[in-house]
Formats: sequence, C-alpha cells, structure tokens
Amino acid sequence: MTDAELPLPANYATALRLIDEAHSHDPKQIPNPDGTTTTIPYELHYAQKMTRWLFRRHPQASPALQLACRAQHFRRWEIPRSSYPMTRAGYLTWRAKLKNQAAKQVAELLTSDAIQPPLDKEEIERVAGLVRKEGLGKDQEADVQILEDAACLVFLDDQFDEFEKREDVDDEKIVEILRKTWGKMSGEGQALALQMELSERARSLIQRALGES
Repeated sequence: MTDAELPLPANYATALRLIDEAHSHDPKQIPNPDGTTTTIPYELHYAQKMTRWLFRRHPQASPALQLACRAQHFRRWEIPRSSYPMTRAGYLTWRAKLKNQAAKQVAELLTSDAIQPPLDKEEIERVAGLVRKEGLGKDQEADVQILEDAACLVFLDDQFDEFEKREDVDDEKIVEILRKTWGKMSGEGQALALQMELSERARSLIQRALGES
C-alpha cells in the first residue's frame, strides 16, 4: 500500500503530511530504496516502512493508529543514545525519554492550525497514548499491540541484516534479541515475520531463537 492509498479523512491526511515533514529534517540520510541516486532521511524511510507493515498486520487500522504508527520515531535524532549511559539502565531511561518526548511533540503538532477541521482533544490524546505504548501487553488485538507488531516487523525486515553484521554483536547476543523481539509480538505478528524474505543467516538465527524460547 502506498501513501496515496491511505484511507484517511482530509484532516488526518494533513496531520500525516506534517508528521512526514518533521521526519524530513532527520540529518541521517540513506540511499533511497526505490533505486534512484537520491537519498532519503532515515526516519522518513522508517515511518513509511511502519505504515506498510501496519497495513499488512491490520488493513482496517483506525486513523489514530495510522498517525501513531507513522510517528513512532518522531524527532528521535534529538535524543541520541549516547546522551545516556551505555548500560541497561541507561538504555531503558533513554527509551522512556524518547517515548514521552515523542508523544508530547506529536500532540503539539496535531493542534496545528493547518489541520482542518481540528482533531478532537480525545483523539490527540489517543495518538499520544499509542506513541507512549500505553497498555502494551494487556490485549494482543489492541491497537498498541498492533503498533508493536509493526515496529518488530520493521526491525526484522529493515534493520536486522545490518544489525547482525556488527562486529560488537555476537550470535548469542543476536539470538537473545530475537527471542525478546519474538516475545513482544502477537501470534499474527509472528506469522507475518515467518513469511518474510530474509537472508539465510537471518533465518538460521531466528530458528535458533525460536528453538531456545
């Protein structure tokens, strides 16, 4: 599904455009996956991937879920991982800060005068709550779980092959991360993951992770 096919009311479509405009300021550029010689801001690429996997996971995603999914990494580059200790506690603190700041910034963006008619306050709070992943783990069919599935699927589809090539990450660490990723997903998300076109090495590591779970 392409961006033009998103079944959004006009005001939500405007909100989506504003979110993408924010993503376009990400200083990190990557080669454009469309094969052209141009580059694309990484977070814009990530957001588009989130939308694609969202619709594979849940074709009838609500407008609020679509916006929250698109805004998952909202202005993430403003809080680099290096700004917190390189420890487990530092990582968790960093992640919590990212979610809270992203939710606050997205909520502010969704009050823009450019969005007409304005979004209801309750709807804005709903989007912010999803960005914070409130209630995750309580219901496998809840919107927040669907969003988490999409994030895990993007990791496996778009980031895993590069991640597993890092010299500072051995096979045991990768298997541990895969087990944790698998545990975060619903059964439907896991089924989609098994349908992916992954490298032979990636599939081997996933099978190890599943065998040890």
